[in-house]
Amino acid sequence: MFTGIIEEIGSVASSNLTGGSGELRVEATLILEESKLGDSIAINGVCLTITRIAGQEITFDVSTETLRRSNLGSLKRGDQVNLERALAADGRFGGHMVSGHIDGTGTLNDRRQEGNATIFTFNMPATIARYLIEKGSIAIDGISLTITALSKDNFSVAVIPHSLQQTTLGKKEVGEKVNLENDLVAKYIEKLLQPKNSSSDKQASTLNLDLLRKHGFA
Repeated sequence: MFTGIIEEIGSVASSNLTGGSGELRVEATLILEESKLGDSIAINGVCLTITRIAGQEITFDVSTETLRRSNLGSLKRGDQVNLERALAADGRFGGHMVSGHIDGTGTLNDRRQEGNATIFTFNMPATIARYLIEKGSIAIDGISLTITALSKDNFSVAVIPHSLQQTTLGKKEVGEKVNLENDLVAKYIEKLLQPKNSSSDKQASTLNLDLLRKHGFA
């Protein structure tokens, strides 16, 4: 589990991801502290497992499913990536619940200045849009951000100067893809609202919109 608070910007040492899977090596400093083989690290929001540590280089295996869902396949040597270690049990929960399991990718459609913030607008597929709400949370390349505006095909976030400096968002250009992870809670609620499919179940779930409204959740 992660919180979407980026700890460090790393650099891709090598990306051997031919044939639909492969190996990714990243140079880092801060996240090496207390890290060991088997630990989980979020790279641009993607949860990967450390398979080797050599000096300041960390190696990860990357599966076909990960490449299919994320933008990791486009990484090349020298590219910068957002890095976050898994949340310790006694850690501070600064962002929101982020699993590191990417739902899909979006495309940066526009960026503009508004006061001290930069407004980023992203296009997203319908599979992402269904879980978004204005003022809700979303992880963009692993960064926990708040949705400030929402339409059928795109959403916007306001990013303060500190976040631009501490993450890779500041260098994103229009047309580039980003990894998107929806709020985990929204997906669980949708699942609970669906009728039970087992043939042994005679009744649909008693959890519905009327019940949620009654208790102040909708």
